[in-house]
Amino acid sequence: MSYISNLRKHIGHEPLINIGATVIVMSDKNEILLNLRSDTNTWGIIGGGMELGESLEETAARELMEEAGLKAEHFELIDLLSGKKLYFKYPNGDETYTVIALYRAVGVSGELKINDGESRRLQYFSLDNLPVLESRAKYVIDILLKQNLL
Repeated sequence: MSYISNLRKHIGHEPLINIGATVIVMSDKNEILLNLRSDTNTWGIIGGGMELGESLEETAARELMEEAGLKAEHFELIDLLSGKKLYFKYPNGDETYTVIALYRAVGVSGELKINDGESRRLQYFSLDNLPVLESRAKYVIDILLKQNLL
């Protein structure tokens, strides 16, 4: 059972602060890898919550493998994001304020494969033709585009 799932047993749907890693994976064609989320049916960026004892880099590596079947030689820290814009209410009623360590995956290898139940599809998208994004993913991508980091 995950750390967050265990906390939810005690606090129900009340808001909590969730710390995690989000991983930007870009193709050789400068396309961004997104996952069609099974909970919201919107597209998101690879990532998830930190487990007890993990470093943020370990969280990034685990989420990249679980959600996309990929490995990275290393992760480049892009930014730390937090605040009201990263509030999210899941379809089941769980509320969270996310603190994101945003990484770029460098030296990516492996074949795209969903290894958990959190995604329905994986796909690379051109930055000028993005699908309907989950609110936090939209916020992150907007920041990266505004700062010319994508």
